[in-house]
Amino acid sequence: MYVSDTIVAPATPPGRGAVAIIRLSGPEAIAIAHKLWHPLNPSTAPSRALRLGEIRDPITGAAVDRALCVIFPSPRSLTGEDIAELHCHGGAYLVRRVLGLAMTAGARRAEPGEFSRRAYLNGRIDLTAAEAVADLIEARGEKALAQALAQLDGALARRVNALRQKLIGIRAHLEAEIDFADEDLSLPARPQMACAVGDLIADLQLLHASFARGRLAREGARAAIVGKPNVGKSSILNLLLGTDRAIVTPHPGTTRDVIEEAIDLGPGPLVLADTAGLRESEDVVERLGVQRTRLTAEQADLLVTVFDSTRPLDDDDARVIAAAANRPGVAVLNKRDLPQQLRREELREGGIRLPIVELSAMTSSGIDKLRNQLRTSVEELAGEGDTGEVTISRERHRAAVARALEALDGAARALHAAMPPEIVAVDIALAAEALGAITGLISTEEILDAIFREFCIGK
Repeated sequence: MYVSDTIVAPATPPGRGAVAIIRLSGPEAIAIAHKLWHPLNPSTAPSRALRLGEIRDPITGAAVDRALCVIFPSPRSLTGEDIAELHCHGGAYLVRRVLGLAMTAGARRAEPGEFSRRAYLNGRIDLTAAEAVADLIEARGEKALAQALAQLDGALARRVNALRQKLIGIRAHLEAEIDFADEDLSLPARPQMACAVGDLIADLQLLHASFARGRLAREGARAAIVGKPNVGKSSILNLLLGTDRAIVTPHPGTTRDVIEEAIDLGPGPLVLADTAGLRESEDVVERLGVQRTRLTAEQADLLVTVFDSTRPLDDDDARVIAAAANRPGVAVLNKRDLPQQLRREELREGGIRLPIVELSAMTSSGIDKLRNQLRTSVEELAGEGDTGEVTISRERHRAAVARALEALDGAARALHAAMPPEIVAVDIALAAEALGAITGLISTEEILDAIFREFCIGK
């Protein structure tokens, strides 16, 4: 719930740095800043201009730091409230000291995302823009950055609002039909209205289908490295990362838990998960590791299946091949520097349908081919490049669009069955409500809590 008090928090990351920004927002923000900060040149200066001064303890008058201060009066500020920022030196103790002075003077420590939440509640941004701010901070590649910037610029909000306005127009005609049934009004015929609903369904289906592409851009693709024990899964992970992240020994079953790390592949990251070897085992701990491997493989966007080229295919390999059926990814024939007993043709005959890369994790031979194939697999998952279409990237968006589609499907059936306009209007209203939830026209405290708790303190 929005409380009109004054909050304070660092707007810069924790730790030591050259500069730290302490941000205040609320009705007493400017007054509290003036209690702490005193200009070196007391001449009047316009707001929104940085001025040099000194931060002093308001009780003792002792100097604490030499700092800059800038004032942003409401409503033209980040939050729509009065904002004051103190740009002080970035020592960890100094930041805590200034925060303590601000709280002693009447401010409250801000909750995570509370500045952005106030911006939303005061009409400065909608929910899609607020989420875009979080996405910009978390962006790990060019695609994620471009997608977040487009959403911050209002691309998703404009698309959703345009669809919602069409729904409102249809509902207005239905309400007119209900309220003025005896009047000679020129209203759209049912076939014309059904056609308009069909067009909206097609548009929403495109938006819904964009979720996979948008999520991949925002979060990166996830790849599970799977194979029987001792085929070199951990060695391949270390080779792709360029560091010894996973423990490698000649003993089968060394990896008992899932290890995750991300690598950059062109415009976006790929999260690699090294897993326990797939095999039947009497060891309780190893069996738990195998269960986690199966779950990780099921949830992954693609698989990196690894086979030992110095050993013929066996039942454990068959389990790996079965797990890879109809899944995107790449198959790796490892240990190509040693005498061979398993070749590409035999792997194909065994049932593997993935692209095959021959590799030696020991000598690094073939690692570039593996990287290129992984990049190709990720690009295929994401679709054909940048289509310029608006995408959705969060489960909240996908669920809202799905609810709108379900309601519109009901409206379409009601229109084709010549149901009364009251029945159709209910479904149209539900669809408009679902779309309104995306931008925040319709929201609840639970939704707001879920969105803004993702933010860092001070944003």
